[in-house]
This record gives sequence, structure tokens and C-alpha cells, in this order.
Amino acid sequence: MKPFFITTAIDYTNAPPHIGHAYEKILADVLARYQRQRGREVFFLTGVDQHGQKVQQSAEREGIPPQEFADRVSEKFLTLWKTLGISYDAWAATTAPLHKAAVQRILQDLKERDWLYKATYSGHYSVRQEQFLTDKERGPDGEFGPEWGEVVLLNEENWYFRLSKCSEWLHGFLESRKDFVTPDFRQTELKNAATKITGDLCISRPKSRLEWGIELPFDSSFVTYVWFDALINYISFAGYGVEMDEGQVAFKTLWPADHHVIGKDILIPAHGVYWPCMLHAMGFSDEQMPHLLVHGFWSLRGEKVSKSTGNVVDPAALVETYGVTALRYYLMRDAVMGRDADFSEERLILRHNTELGNGLGNLVNRTLSMTHRYRDGSPKQVSLPADLAAHLAADAESVKTFVVQMDATQIHAGIETMVDLVNRANALVDSAAPWKLAKDPEHADRLDAVLSTLILSARTAATLLLPVAPEAATEILRQIALPALEFGGLAISALPEGYRCGEPKPVFPRLEMLVEGIGDSAT
Repeated sequence: MKPFFITTAIDYTNAPPHIGHAYEKILADVLARYQRQRGREVFFLTGVDQHGQKVQQSAEREGIPPQEFADRVSEKFLTLWKTLGISYDAWAATTAPLHKAAVQRILQDLKERDWLYKATYSGHYSVRQEQFLTDKERGPDGEFGPEWGEVVLLNEENWYFRLSKCSEWLHGFLESRKDFVTPDFRQTELKNAATKITGDLCISRPKSRLEWGIELPFDSSFVTYVWFDALINYISFAGYGVEMDEGQVAFKTLWPADHHVIGKDILIPAHGVYWPCMLHAMGFSDEQMPHLLVHGFWSLRGEKVSKSTGNVVDPAALVETYGVTALRYYLMRDAVMGRDADFSEERLILRHNTELGNGLGNLVNRTLSMTHRYRDGSPKQVSLPADLAAHLAADAESVKTFVVQMDATQIHAGIETMVDLVNRANALVDSAAPWKLAKDPEHADRLDAVLSTLILSARTAATLLLPVAPEAATEILRQIALPALEFGGLAISALPEGYRCGEPKPVFPRLEMLVEGIGDSAT
């Protein structure tokens, strides 16, 4: 089977990470961990985009070289990903020699096949977005909106990619590849936007105003446009056109990517138009186009999280205060794939305390406590009565449902399935009342059966939690003294011979709200 290849948009090193960056990486990490649980080989790529005018300007303001500035910000991303438990397999930095060589090789090939040409253009240029603007970007008042930042009038010579040559192909591709973008309403948006895109793409910047970039191999007076450079990371760091070291996964076995995980703001035009057209020009077939998994924005009190507005939530501060499990669980639980979500510390605490603490944590704690109290940690092997067999059969159906939901990238729904399973198990504790069964020797077998069933349910719940909250789920499995359930083995209805559970210890300590929330101040 082809390895599961997942990659996130590489993060621009002009500013440190915020909650949106953290959400995207956790989302990709959960999907990667889930696929590893399924027994599939995974290649998870993430990284940083270190080139561009904004990085050069930020470095100039501090009086340091652009590489030093980019490396300093990159380190913040690396530190946060370690804190958040992001299990990536490869790290992409666009200043790496491997990437530079791939970009220049692709540019040279496109020029030789007449996909690139040189021309003079006069127009308005957005310094913030590092792109030329047209009249369609103007607002109703005829002015360019604040989202474009500083806009200047430029008249300069540049190199262009024949984007217009791909117009007919792109329209046909989007009609035939209905699963190119998830969720499907984003593909509809892309189809509508693609019909309005005209002209060609400027893929260079003159060194007279921007030196911090990859030099064009055929014209040393220019560097590569940051988007044309950055998008290529998805194939350069996967080994495209590079002799791979022995033991590494060859590009042809990886591609196409199962998921490019990106935010909705960079679907149009970068990933939805430029990227497929670049691949098409390079010779990739329609079947070799990657899949785009597009997530929404996080807002704070209804306003988009953005450094420019000061509306920032610091994920590192959240982890320090509430722990990585609470943050990972909340972000995956409250955000529906593809939709926007509003960040709330109150809901983060509520989800953790109720669903994890009072739900799963309580199930594990009282199940193991009763097993030690009444059976010295080792329930006897007994045949399960019909009601308990039905309970475990329902657990097995929950696993099947979870697999379907996770395969469809509906992580929030998969978590809901886990929560339902936990609630069902806690209801069994209350209805079966092991503390009453323990008082009557005639109910000894029933007690053993109930305790065994609860342990197996707790194990299943921890297995479903494992991709989302690996630290907590691993600790629960350690206490239960059982490995994670294999998704293919759903018929387990008994504990192994000689089984003895571990001692229960709190996994989800109760969280309290800060007097002033972390989201109340910019960082």
C-alpha cells in the first residue's frame, strides 16, 4: 500500500506562531497518528517558508541578516511543535540546498519548454501579500482594502509563468476531480474563482528591491516569487528529482499527497490555482494531483485571530497553563473540519473537565479501583451474559464508526463517538453497581464479567483517544495494563490469561479558569 503522505502549509517566518498555526499542525498530526494506528506507513511533512520581502524587511529593521531572522523565528515553530507533540517525519526549510536545487531545476525546465517569458508590467503592488493587484481587488470605493497593507505603484521587468495557458485545463480538471478539495463547498468556491482568473503569474522579483530569495538559474538579476518557491516544498522535500538515500521513501511511492492541510485563506489562488497549474506544466497528470484539506479560521470573540489586529492567542501559554492534552483535545473537539470556530478558554476547560475528567478519567479510576478492591486487580475469566456481550458489541460498532469518521477527516465526530462510548460505560457502572455485586457471593461471576467489560471499554476509549491526546491515552493504557486495540480485532470479549490491572492515578487533573484569560491579551 502507498504510504500515507500528509503535509501542512509551511509557516511564514515573518512572525511567531499563533493558535491558527497550532490548530493546523495538531489536525495534521492527529490524522498522521491515526493512520499509523491503522498500520499504514506515514510520511508527515511540515516546515517553514523563509524567503520573501517581509522577512527581508523585518531583518533590515533589526539590522541582522535575513537568514538569522528567519532561523530565529523558525526555532519558535520547532519548539512549539515539540511542545504540542507534533510527530512530523520531515522538516522543510525553503533555504535548504535541496529545495533551492529543486526550485532552480524546475524553473530551468519550464523556461526551456516555453512556460516562462520576460515582460515589463506597470501596476499596483501589495507589499504585505507580495503580489501585483488588479482592479478586481479594489473595493466599492475604488480603493485597495486594508487587507493588502501598503500598496505601491511599480513599473518593472519580470519573468512570468503562462498561467493563462492552463485556464481551459484547470476548468476541466475541477469538473472531473470533484474530490480535489475537502470540504466540497470549498471546491465550489474554487471553481467559481478560477473562472475569473485571467492573465499570467509574475514569478520573479528584481534583486534591486528584493535579494532574499532563490535566484533564477537563467537570469541572475532576479529571485523567485515567494509563492512559486514555497509551493514546491511539497515535492522537493519528498524527494522529487533527487537521488534518495538508501532506506528513504522514494518520491514515486509517496506522491500524490493524501492531504495538503491548508487554511482557507491560501486556497485561492495559491493552492487551488497556482499549484495545480504548476504541477500540470511540470508534467504531472490529473491523477497525480494532490488532495487539498482546507480548514477554517479561529476567531477570538468573533474576530479573526491575527497579529496585525493584536487579536492573538498564544498556544505555548495555553499549554503552560492547561497542558497539552487539554489544548489538543479542545481544538479537535470544537472545530468542525472546514468551518470557522471561536476560541474560548471556558470551553477548553469545560471540555477537559467534563468529557475527559468526569467522563473517561472517572471511568478508568473507578473501574481500576473496584477491580483492585474486589478482585486484587485480576477478574476471573467467565462467560459474558447477553447484556454485557451486547455492550462490547456496541463498543465494536463504535470503533467501526470511528474509523469511517476519521477516514473522512471528521475528527470532531470521531471524538463524539469516543465520548458516547465512555458515557455508555459509565452508565453500565451505575446500572450494574459492582459495589452491590461484591456483597453477594452468588453474584461473583457477574462481578467478574462486569469488571472485565468495563476494563475492555476503557481500553477501547483510550484507543480512540490515542491520535488526539497521545500522552493521556498512553498513560491510561499503561494503567489498564493493555496495549491499544487493533482496529481490525473487534471481537475481543475477554481479558488475557493472567491479566492484572495497574494502579489508578488521575490522568486529567481538574482545570480552573484564570482570572484574566490568556486570550485577553496579545502576545
